[in-house]
Amino acid sequence: MTNGNLQFGGQPIFILADGSTRNRGKDAQKNNIAAAKAVADAVRTTLGPKGMDKMLVDSIGDITITNDGATILDEMQIEHPAAKMMVEVSKTQDKIVGDGTTTAVVIAGELLKKAGDLLDQNIHPTVITKGFRIAKLKALEVLEKMAKPVNINDTKILQQIATTAMTGKSAEKASEELSGIAVEAIKKIADVNGDVVVVDSDNIKIEKKEGDSINDTKLIDGILIDKEIVHSGMPKKKKDAKIALLNCALEIKDLESDAKISIDSPEKMQAFLDEEQKTLKNMVNKIINSGANVVFCQKGIDDTPQHYLAKAGIIAARRVKKSDIDALARATGASIINNVNDLTAEDLGYAGIVEERRVAGDQMIFVEECKQPKAVTILIRGGTEHVIDEVERAMEDAVKGITSALELGKVVPGGGATEIHVAKLLRKYADGLKGREQLAVNAFAEAVEVIPRSLAENAGMDPIDIIANLRAHHDKENSEMIGVDIFTGEVVDMFTKGVIEPLKIKLQAIKSAAESAEMILRIDDTISAGASEKGMPAGMPPAGGGMPPGMM
Repeated sequence: MTNGNLQFGGQPIFILADGSTRNRGKDAQKNNIAAAKAVADAVRTTLGPKGMDKMLVDSIGDITITNDGATILDEMQIEHPAAKMMVEVSKTQDKIVGDGTTTAVVIAGELLKKAGDLLDQNIHPTVITKGFRIAKLKALEVLEKMAKPVNINDTKILQQIATTAMTGKSAEKASEELSGIAVEAIKKIADVNGDVVVVDSDNIKIEKKEGDSINDTKLIDGILIDKEIVHSGMPKKKKDAKIALLNCALEIKDLESDAKISIDSPEKMQAFLDEEQKTLKNMVNKIINSGANVVFCQKGIDDTPQHYLAKAGIIAARRVKKSDIDALARATGASIINNVNDLTAEDLGYAGIVEERRVAGDQMIFVEECKQPKAVTILIRGGTEHVIDEVERAMEDAVKGITSALELGKVVPGGGATEIHVAKLLRKYADGLKGREQLAVNAFAEAVEVIPRSLAENAGMDPIDIIANLRAHHDKENSEMIGVDIFTGEVVDMFTKGVIEPLKIKLQAIKSAAESAEMILRIDDTISAGASEKGMPAGMPPAGGGMPPGMM
């Protein structure tokens, strides 16, 4: 049987379409492992405080400069099917936790590399996957045991989590101010019910504008709307604002396409126009009678209502995004109204000040000094577009990192301390196992150590010396917090140093890395339908493994 085709008595029987190719057995496994490893190697150099950045240029020449694993893998044009599964690891990590994407992908790549060595020793993939599964469960158990508690009042620890998430990115030089902003924002929007803290990071709106420096980034106790006041006759500032949020248009609806109005005299025409004016004026009167002095409308506002609102001294903005209207409702306490006739004083929200200001050449409306805002805005500033893009990614990592820490209420040390401790206990656990699974558990332990090894390599240190030093320290009692200080090369207590990460990041990284490695290892047959223009199988690497042209 060749390339999926059967042969009996010299007569071939074709079961695959012409041009299809098939890769089986060890060849398929090695190709998949090589592809997955190439993806891990692409992001490995970005890991840690001394990690390097990648410049990604898309087909139309737009540039992205980042060391955020999720962004790098999202921008890379990856074709190989096994490599795409590694990208899924990154996306899952980013979606569920928001940080630790590089860690997850690097561990997955190293697991597959170690699995490849075991395959060369003729150990069956089923045995390897079983060993990985056992090791994963044990690793998760170890992580849970070594974690320390944290709550929303531990401001210093929360700031250290935010700083750890930002370290190594462009925002690092202002990480002290930015981490303070991230913690303050989380505290404002968090719902605390006894010991249970619920944080929805979507309630923190991140707005970015070029100009000034990263240090000028600030937290707004309310919402920043990227719109301008709709009429030049309206005031630009309103104190003690009573805010109405409308999900309806302040204009006359157009007639249905097949509807007609018959007007046979100038008087009827005038009556029709007067009625329109009266309807529009009634709409405005409803707003005035409610006591509102600021209106945010999700839909359009006609010229006539604009004029009447301006005469009444009311600020209005139109075509405001639904997400901004929802955020305004949470920040000001206003109700979103679907029909202006239903608007009452009880539906209005409050803000200490609503003002239109110019930011980086654009007019923006600041809704500030809300009483107890459950939605806030972080306005990010920076010298260039690429700088603020990277600061935005760093701020998102910090916010999501704090959210993850509060969600489980547990944190673990960074700097490779967690991985070295997990590896040490996995080796001890493997000694009690019988059969070949012991080899797979030991391989898992070695794979996890890729994190401190990569941290050391990226900082220009000798990884062998660092790993040996860490292992020696972890052989002592109560040493699970000992990690590597990348800036000095010494091994120290990471909690004392303030290098702290949420437990959820580590749990998810181990889960997704182990599960994707298991899935890739179980594939022993890759069938590719159709051929590319150059005669190469679509989505398959060239002979000998490795990555296809154009993967990056």
